[in-house]
Amino acid sequence: MSPPFGWWDKKAHRGTPVIVKMENPNWSISEISSPDDEDEYGIGAGAGEEFAAAGRGPRKGARVKNAKQITWVLLLKAHRAAGCLTFLASAAVGLASAVRRRVASGRTDSDTTSSSDEESPVLRSRFYSCIKAFLWISVVLLSLEIAAYLKGWHMTAWEIQPLVLPSSFGVRGFLESLYTGWVRFRVEYVAPPLQFLANACVILFLVQSADRLILCLGCFWIRFKGIKPTPKGAIGASEDLESGGEDYPMVLVQMPMCNEKEVYQQSIAAVCNLDWPRSNILIQVLDDSDDPTTQTLIKAEVEKWQQNGARIMYRHRVIRDGYKAGNLKSAMNCSYVNDYEFVAIFDADFQPAPDFLKRTVPHFKDNEELGLVQARWSFVNKDENLLTRLQNINLCFHFEVEQQVNGVFINFFGFNGTAGVWRIKALEDAGGWLERTTVEDMDIAVRAHLKGWKFVYLNDVECQCELPECYEAYRKQQHRWHSGPMQLFRLCLPDIIRSEIGFWKKSNLIFLFFLLRKLILPFYSFTLFCIILPLTMFVPEAELPAWVVCYVPATMSFLNILPAPKSFPFIVPYLLFENTMSVTKFNAMISGLFQLGSAYEWVVTKKSGRSSEGDLISLMKKEPMQQRGASVPNFEAIAKEEPRPQKVSKKKHNRIYRKELALAFLLLTASARSLLSAQGIHFYFLLFQGISFLLVGLDLIGEQID
Repeated sequence: MSPPFGWWDKKAHRGTPVIVKMENPNWSISEISSPDDEDEYGIGAGAGEEFAAAGRGPRKGARVKNAKQITWVLLLKAHRAAGCLTFLASAAVGLASAVRRRVASGRTDSDTTSSSDEESPVLRSRFYSCIKAFLWISVVLLSLEIAAYLKGWHMTAWEIQPLVLPSSFGVRGFLESLYTGWVRFRVEYVAPPLQFLANACVILFLVQSADRLILCLGCFWIRFKGIKPTPKGAIGASEDLESGGEDYPMVLVQMPMCNEKEVYQQSIAAVCNLDWPRSNILIQVLDDSDDPTTQTLIKAEVEKWQQNGARIMYRHRVIRDGYKAGNLKSAMNCSYVNDYEFVAIFDADFQPAPDFLKRTVPHFKDNEELGLVQARWSFVNKDENLLTRLQNINLCFHFEVEQQVNGVFINFFGFNGTAGVWRIKALEDAGGWLERTTVEDMDIAVRAHLKGWKFVYLNDVECQCELPECYEAYRKQQHRWHSGPMQLFRLCLPDIIRSEIGFWKKSNLIFLFFLLRKLILPFYSFTLFCIILPLTMFVPEAELPAWVVCYVPATMSFLNILPAPKSFPFIVPYLLFENTMSVTKFNAMISGLFQLGSAYEWVVTKKSGRSSEGDLISLMKKEPMQQRGASVPNFEAIAKEEPRPQKVSKKKHNRIYRKELALAFLLLTASARSLLSAQGIHFYFLLFQGISFLLVGLDLIGEQID
């Protein structure tokens, strides 16, 4: 029985059957072949072969879409486009709501007082006031330029005529006279000094880029030649630590910490697990915590390891002066320190491998000129968020390139403050720890270098640690790292000039180590890309070529990211974030150079405690300790230990950074002005750099603060 409707009739069916798969938001179509495929195109079997043979028409078996099929394809593509637009709209709404919530719950820079009592509010807000002034000027100029663009007043330096007052003092005449006066003023008085400053910053930029390129070539040469520091002698020929203890030198291990209850447990466990004779090692836990609860926890942990056989002691200062340098100086004044030849230093979040001392201390044997052996840092939380990934790029370049090249070719580099072993004689010869700056590690390294001591960097010896996961902690850390060197440069310059080291070592210390890498780098990064470039959009007579804005920075970012090849997808965010951080680094550099109050600010970097005791237990299973007499902890007791009660979660908030927000609007205003001049590369750079400043200013990068 035939169907009641003709369009269901098989003979009446024309065209290719289509199945539409409705899987929102993406639809797809599938064609079903039928015996009448060739007929539906109006070509019989024989005719199709003849047309194919003649090179005309469709070949046999060719697929030709009919009108119904094309309609379906167009409809599906339109639906897919609508789905993408819906997704983008929902993402934009979600981002806007997140920004609104963060702004509502955020705290600005003025809401929290600085930890330094010496810093006045006037000094703290002066930098922000300068940026805000630039912002308001740019907004006024942008309004004037838009009015001139709409009215067609495009005058250059060659088109300016003598100022003629209009016959009627209307709004139009006033604006035209104002714009004419502004063009004449900027051509005669603004453009020349701005172009001079831009050229000077470009020269500094090229010098610093050449220095970075030379460092990369040196690193390539080290890899190509397989250059690697090797110890001149061996330590501990006996496999039994108890019977071969006389072959091992006396080593003091110091662990300075302050209110770091998130990480003390695993770090103490890792240090107590160092593979070294028990009689030849002493561990000092130097606790500067002012929180009684944290003091009690750390002291209990030390007592637990003492019961397990570790030679470890707890020290707490009553008078906590000098921050970390004062803590280390107080510990070195103990009488029993005279019995030890070397001192290894580990910060509270550092966890050395069991063979750390066996791979570092042998370099001192038969090398009396060696004062320091520095190991590389590795990070347990480098993939935690975007902020830690960008930090990992910077620090990989620092250790892989800067430290390694300087260690191999000139035997000098800045001590990283932790994960290093010092010869105690070198520390005493350099004058010991001093509390005069916030970079006590760089201070002792420079003074030891001036006394003729040599340093060795081991790129293949790693020590695990943590990266700050919130922007506020990272910002405080960078401020300390960039203000301290300027303090030290002012204090050490006379000593460097009077020292007995060679001329080239003096030149390297003054011009490369301090001026180029610590002063010039933050200066030109902020001035060139955050101030001069936006101003050139409003003063087109002063120009920055495209290779300065795009090509050279991209090349330098490519070189920086080479030591961390897995981070190549983040090369663009890295470039933008480094320019964003130039605000903090420039402010810190100025504070240290001119002894402003914030230069002496010391804030302990917030830790999250990503490593756990479980990590140490798994490490113990892989490399069991079989020697007797070593400081071996009881890992089974740790594994069986009852879980601790969960901490009460604290309410988190974010900070609103006014300087970054002001610069964000300044750059976005300049990008809008660049559209009037059709400057493509400049527009995209300013746009994305402005968005980067906006995200950082709203604290949308990294974790929130407890």
